[in-house]
Amino acid sequence: MTNPEQNTLAIDCGGGGIKGTVLDESGTMRSHPIRVPTPYPLSTDLFIKTLLDLAAQLPKAQRATVGLPGMIRHGVVITTPHYITRSGPRSRILPELVEQWENFDVRTAMISAWDMPTIVLNDAEIHGAGVIAGQGLELVLTLGTGLGSAIFDGGVLAPHLELSQAPVRWGLSYDTYIGEHERRRLGDAMWSRRVARAIDVLRPVFIWDRLYLGGGNARALTPSAVKKLGDDVVIVPNSAALVGGARVWQLPHA
Repeated sequence: MTNPEQNTLAIDCGGGGIKGTVLDESGTMRSHPIRVPTPYPLSTDLFIKTLLDLAAQLPKAQRATVGLPGMIRHGVVITTPHYITRSGPRSRILPELVEQWENFDVRTAMISAWDMPTIVLNDAEIHGAGVIAGQGLELVLTLGTGLGSAIFDGGVLAPHLELSQAPVRWGLSYDTYIGEHERRRLGDAMWSRRVARAIDVLRPVFIWDRLYLGGGNARALTPSAVKKLGDDVVIVPNSAALVGGARVWQLPHA
């Protein structure tokens, strides 16, 4: 007797857009990804509605995975940098949204909303699930609106660190130092050099066996910068953010 099909609804929530697809157990997409702009100001009720509306346009699934920016513990938002703002990243923070999002139990809310098992993690952690080999210390950094990070040791997901909020220089955090705003301001060449410098600084901190660079802006890294990163650094496609939605169910923590 064969096991019933386990398709996964995978939703990747970013500062600028929310995208989703449905995948089979091997991580193969069963539908073309759908992307909608992240609506602002984003109340928790509007967030749930946005995910429901997105899921309604996709094939039926038996479980779901949601990736969110920020510190997520056991499916609960501790902090999230973008969704508490008036009109998106770098805009004014609204106290009423801070109150809504802090300690918001996304996992319980989404299980109730679409009546199926759900995993909710930091978006970089799900991205990592789509690319790791499961051997040694593997660090995942995602370059997008800000900087996402995830650590895996022997395929086991480590507790999340908000590396993005660590100070770098000039009073800037990693989020602001190598985030999308600075890429646009500096241009790809200078921004790529900043990313390379950041990796040099982080290398003796993590002493990784392999570093994966992903996220939407990884493709903006210049060839000369990529060449200097080293053989232990791998550039991975942004599609891993969705593929990981299925593979994360196979991780020991899940």
